[in-house]
Amino acid sequence: MRRKIIAGNWKMNKDIHETATLIAELRERMKEFKNEVDVVICPSYTSLVVAKSLIKDSSIKLGAQNMLQHDDGAYTGEVSTKMLTAIGCEYVILGHSERRQYFKETDELINAKIKKALSAGLTPIVCIGETLDEREAGITDKIITTQVNGVLRGLTSSEVEKLLIAYEPVWAIGTGKNATPEQANQVHKLIRKQVGQMYSWAIAEKLIIQYGGSMNAQNASALLSQSDIDGGLIGGASLKADLFMAIVQAGVESSG
Repeated sequence: MRRKIIAGNWKMNKDIHETATLIAELRERMKEFKNEVDVVICPSYTSLVVAKSLIKDSSIKLGAQNMLQHDDGAYTGEVSTKMLTAIGCEYVILGHSERRQYFKETDELINAKIKKALSAGLTPIVCIGETLDEREAGITDKIITTQVNGVLRGLTSSEVEKLLIAYEPVWAIGTGKNATPEQANQVHKLIRKQVGQMYSWAIAEKLIIQYGGSMNAQNASALLSQSDIDGGLIGGASLKADLFMAIVQAGVESSG
């Protein structure tokens, strides 16, 4: 069975003081678990150093929310893999729907970032997903297949084995619409099938595919019990310890 990974994407929330408070709460609640699932937090850049020091000697792992595909240079406001690994980050979110929407990131750019992250020893959490218009137009399968092909282009089998994919149905994030567990699982199966066709079924079977469509304490159990949903990339619910840990608990129960 694939190991569940629950990752919290804090987005542009929590200053260093709020970060310290939340991590203290998470550490206390994590004592109830025995590493049945992997837990990752992805604070903002300004909180990464503080977060790393505060999760020391815990099972919580650290990730960043983005990075540039270049090592260094005149790229004002950007962050490199070297900067992230120096802090102690193990994961990095790439291609999040908000990066695609607000900053016009393309599959080609995300692909370059994935390659750079892997070369630096970071584990990319690669986001893909369709919009509401695309879902209603009935082209979800085409969009997902195109995105998988684009973001994985040129990667070797051994590289694909080192990354995660997060399916984000953009239409189910903050719209009041919700993907049913069955709808979500259907797309996860499609992603796994596409990776199997591009590489091998053995690699596809091992691939961890998280769900990133507004997973919360109420729907986590139903989602995580699906055959091909291997964890969650959590937004708003990751900002409160009780809500986030309820999802971790659901991950533990679904792993049993």
